Formats: sequence, structure tokens, C-alpha cells
Amino acid sequence: MKTFKKFNLKKSIYILSLCFGILNNLHSQNEILPLWNKIPSEISAPDYTEKEIIKEGKVQSTSLVTIPTLSVFLPKEIKPNQTAVIILPGGGYSHLSIDKEGTKVAQWLNSLGIAAFVLKYRLPNDLIMKDKTIGPLQDVQEAIRYVRSNAVKWNIDSNKIGIMGFSAGGHLASTLATHYDDKTYESTIKTSARPDFSILIYPVISMENAITHKGSQTSLLGKEPSKALIDNFSNEKKITSETPPAFLAHASDDGAVLPENSINYYLALKKNNVSAELHLYEKGGHGFGLGVKDTSQFWTIDCKEWLKSHNLF
Repeated sequence: MKTFKKFNLKKSIYILSLCFGILNNLHSQNEILPLWNKIPSEISAPDYTEKEIIKEGKVQSTSLVTIPTLSVFLPKEIKPNQTAVIILPGGGYSHLSIDKEGTKVAQWLNSLGIAAFVLKYRLPNDLIMKDKTIGPLQDVQEAIRYVRSNAVKWNIDSNKIGIMGFSAGGHLASTLATHYDDKTYESTIKTSARPDFSILIYPVISMENAITHKGSQTSLLGKEPSKALIDNFSNEKKITSETPPAFLAHASDDGAVLPENSINYYLALKKNNVSAELHLYEKGGHGFGLGVKDTSQFWTIDCKEWLKSHNLF
């Protein structure tokens, strides 16, 4: 009888410890949510399967995305009416740099007390989309509607939901900022898809041949896009007074995505009296993520001050 009691006590302690560990892990673990119940304009392609590159147990990048998801990153200290940012990793519309331009950025935003959501969006492909030019836009429109409609659940201010994109993810972010009212699908969520602000880091903005990133242009619009298609997705041409405020950062020596992308977007915002801040760093190249060397490594400090000046944290 005494042995039985002793066993039960040990078992109880073990179960309690296990439960505590599970709860603690759940609190720190990212919640990954499917974006759609039914993906709009989807084409079934059984042999088209997602490919992940994993290093040291972490997904570094992914391609051939068929099922979009939102990964939720909440700050340790949850405050009421907090700001939220939906992050769009880059990768030339051919893959997603999910760790460097997604997970790590979300963790940085969390350190500022900002809720972050990494969107794993579908990459344009005729095999899985009836219209590949709007597939990624459908995903990001739905993502912002989803976060906004669940703002109370995550203690988010529904008027402080921004978009953040890197490289081709910056093109998608600026596309949302200028095409948020485009009806690309029938949404069951009746909230606005307009972001309240945008953060664009070494972004592709234009589809104009002179300054675009050719790989992104080809992936999104095809090999020989029409002028109408190029004009429609050259987002510097689509800015109005209703376009959200923007923070832009680019390196002058970026040989992959020319800094003219950010410059022209900034000038168009200025022309339309939209609040904007542009940082051009002498060195940094392309794809510097949170910043690792040269002057571009300080963009996060500048961004933090910009967010603070707009009362976003």
C-alpha cells in the first residue's frame, strides 16, 4: 500500500511536470494556421509538392508552396491594442527565404513588443493557379483580413496592422499597399485588406524592364508580359493619397534589385502627400536581412525610430 502511494506521488509529479512543460512550450511555440478553407482559383497538381531546405533543424527556405500558412509570433509580454506586422519573405517569387526574412524578423519585432505573422504565400505558377499574377496577392489580402478579423483574440489594434516585405516580398507588400481594393476572389471575411503601414526592405517595386528584377518579373508575369501587365504591377505608378505610409531601406550598391525601385516609390508617395521615409545606405548589397555588415546593418535602428514616431509601439 505504501509502495502504491509512493508510485502515485511520483507519477503525479511527473504528469504535472510534463503538463507544465507542454504548456510552457505551447506558449513559446509558433502557432501555424492554414490561411484558406478553400484556396481560390486553385488547380490540382498532385505531383507539385512543397520543397524545404532545412539546416540545423530549421527551415531556411521553401519553394513550390501549395498550402499558404500564417505563423504566429506573439511577444512574451502581451499588451492590449498592440501593433501587428505581416511579414513577406523574399526569394524572387521562386522560393521563400523563410528563416532570414521571416522567422528572424518576427523575433526582432517581438523584441519591440510587436505581434508578427510570417506568411508562407503561394509562389506564382501556372500549374497550380488559374491566374498566377494574382495568386500571391490573394494570399496576402486574405492574410491581412484574417489578422484584422481576429484582432481581439491577439490583443491587436485593428488600425495598427502593417505589412513588411523583403525583395520580391517587398513587391508583394507594395502590391497590397496599392491594390488592396482589387477584387481578386470572393472573401468570406468582410474586413478591409488595406494595411495601415508598410515596411519595404530592398524591395522590388517596379516591373519596368529598365529597373525591375528580371527573375521576379518572369516568375510573376511570364517571359513576355504585355505593357498593360507591366504597368499594373509597377507599383510606383499605382500610388494614391490613400496608399499607406511607408518606411523603405535599400543599399546603393544593390546589384540585384536597383535602389531606383525604392527611390521611385518614395518620390511617388511624396508626390501624393503620403508620409514616407527612405534610407539609402552606401553599402550592403542585396539580401542583408536584419543587417550583418556595412552601413545597412543599422536599418533596424532607423525602422524602430520610425515605428516609434508613428506610435506603433
